[in-house]
Amino acid sequence: MTDIGTTVLGYPRIGPDRELKRALERFWAREIDQATLLRTGRDLRERTWRTLAAAGLDSVPSNTFSHYDHVLDTADLFGALPGRFGGLPPLDAYFAAARGGQDAPALELTKWFDTNYHYLVPELGPDTTFTLAGTKPLDEYLEAKALGIETRPVLLGPVTFLLLAKSTAPGFRPLELLDTLLPRYADLLRRLREAGAGWVQLDEPAFAADRTEAELNALIRAYHWLGKETARPKLLVTGSYGHLGRALGVLARAPIEALAVDLVSDESFVDAVAAEPALRDKEVLAGVVDGRNVWRTDPNRALGRAATLLGVAKSVSVATSCSLLHVPYDVEREHGLPPRVRGWLAFARQKVDEVVLLGRALRGEDVDLSPARQAVADRAAAGVRERSEAPEETARPPYAERAAAQRAVLGLPPLPTTTIGSFPQTTDVRKARAAHKAGKLDDAAYETAMRAEVERVVRLQEDLGLDVLVHGEPERNDMVQYFAERLTGFAATGHGWVQSYGSRCVRPPILFGDVSRPAPMTVRWARYAQSLTAKPVKGMLTGPVTILAWSFVRDDRPLAETARQVALAVRDEVRDLEAAGIRIIQVDEPALRELLPLRRSGHEEYLRWAVSAFRLATSGAAAATQIHTHLCYSEFGEILPAIDALDADVTSLEAARSKMAVLTELAEFGRGIGPGVYDIHSPRVPDAAEIGTLVRTAIGAVPAGRVWVNPDCGLKTRGYREVEAALRNLIAAVREVRAELA
Repeated sequence: MTDIGTTVLGYPRIGPDRELKRALERFWAREIDQATLLRTGRDLRERTWRTLAAAGLDSVPSNTFSHYDHVLDTADLFGALPGRFGGLPPLDAYFAAARGGQDAPALELTKWFDTNYHYLVPELGPDTTFTLAGTKPLDEYLEAKALGIETRPVLLGPVTFLLLAKSTAPGFRPLELLDTLLPRYADLLRRLREAGAGWVQLDEPAFAADRTEAELNALIRAYHWLGKETARPKLLVTGSYGHLGRALGVLARAPIEALAVDLVSDESFVDAVAAEPALRDKEVLAGVVDGRNVWRTDPNRALGRAATLLGVAKSVSVATSCSLLHVPYDVEREHGLPPRVRGWLAFARQKVDEVVLLGRALRGEDVDLSPARQAVADRAAAGVRERSEAPEETARPPYAERAAAQRAVLGLPPLPTTTIGSFPQTTDVRKARAAHKAGKLDDAAYETAMRAEVERVVRLQEDLGLDVLVHGEPERNDMVQYFAERLTGFAATGHGWVQSYGSRCVRPPILFGDVSRPAPMTVRWARYAQSLTAKPVKGMLTGPVTILAWSFVRDDRPLAETARQVALAVRDEVRDLEAAGIRIIQVDEPALRELLPLRRSGHEEYLRWAVSAFRLATSGAAAATQIHTHLCYSEFGEILPAIDALDADVTSLEAARSKMAVLTELAEFGRGIGPGVYDIHSPRVPDAAEIGTLVRTAIGAVPAGRVWVNPDCGLKTRGYREVEAALRNLIAAVREVRAELA
């Protein structure tokens, strides 16, 4: 294989029908054995390789499959799992690192760049030693080869791996381990070459963000080291998710054979690549097919960008802008979408065909691009408009005034306890919701079933002793999809599953037109729950930024305009909840950090409109109505001023896995803070002593009068047995700390 040619940088791995999710969860529940789980993975890999090879790609990637997460795979591959997971069989240790054990907390979980995929954060310190402890990339290459399919193994690049890691020692930077890690990469490359691999792909997406001189020097050192290895495959380095900045020149001058560039995320990057003279001896993969959104590619624009690079490089091929991990499998399975909207879409399978077709067109072959051109033109003709006579954002009264009014109305104790919103969704709840959607359960019977579950949740919370209750959200399939199905301008898929982390999948709705709220969406459930108890019940809403971030949004209008439309719909709901007697309303924005541009130059503009959208959605609430928001699994440091500017009365956020590390950044935060004390993404149940330690840490950093106590996130994915045990421990811990404060 001389050139890579047309290719994709990765492919979905959970299975078209979430086969891997189901196998994982059955394996964790001990309903299937390890051999059955591994067989499921083999079947999915084979199906993917055969699909990609049959589609006509010039090069097919391998090692894009993972049983949980590719960053965790890399740590496992190089023997870098923390010692607390030692003594277990390999697969058990791997899943313990992902999910935790009773005596071994899981690795931290956070967002993969500016996407809704979550990766597990490696823990590295000065005593970390790397070994080539696994053979996964080699095994999967040979597995495909045995099927008669030559593949290109994909690895997370060494510099990005270290930059994504967390230090276990003060003052130590994981990047200091580069010179001990590179020989292990060289060993792996040598073994792959001996097995027959002609190319290996190394992903370095960390350089789509601002990087220091030391980090750029590390990139130089890494690829001069690996590039000068003699017994290695040819190297393709990728830089997805944005403009590579100075890293473009570094990689262009490195002794590698090919470079993949994302020409979708930042249009200005095309000119930068075209102006780089050091690319003349390299193959450039022009990432002109969007790997993160679902709209059909505009062939004129894509070919224009790719053609700009002809003559700049030794050769130019068409590729996706990033892995197709972020999009669903196949739009052909979607029979419930509006036909016109369906014609505008391309999921992973269609994007592969787009890459092949555009690759042929770039080579000068006679191909028919008219269907794609017509679809793009039709979508452009379906314009959108701003909501008329829309209210402007208005400032709420000062926090001190609001806090006094809320204390008078709510009468909460010190260290108020609550949960983030959802409670476990039982099999009976899911079956009832599915039967109602399928028309097998009428409205009255469905309402009865959901009310029974709401009452169960309220009674449980009263029994536990929580101070602020929730209705449990049994009627909601997903915190974004539920709202999208009740707003105009959105379409929901039937099979559009995308992996969020591990076995967790979501079906992002498709935002294709004007957004408005025809009728109240949550009021009757909140009102019913409040009627069952004298304790305050929170109204639960998803914020405008998160609705955008977790949907596939039109890419032909400014996000700020779309955010405003969504914010106005949420505002209507806030006012109706308030009118129904709900005195605490939570507007979740877990994706606020997620949409932050990777480069600082874009931060100010994004945060301006993101904060404005939240404030527009909530600023109509009265002073005595307490507004909460929730953020989770992100690096918060860069956006603390924006979190403060949201002006929420209480902000809850993930903190358990990081042992309250975020609180050092929140010490001066002027309003209520609810740092999570219970990691709901792990099956382990923290005891009261552990929770008590976290609560004491919290009140050591933030005045006790402003601290709330809650889990890290919603409880939807957990079981009732572990949830009840963990919440009882939470209440016991809080009572003990309250006694100490008294």
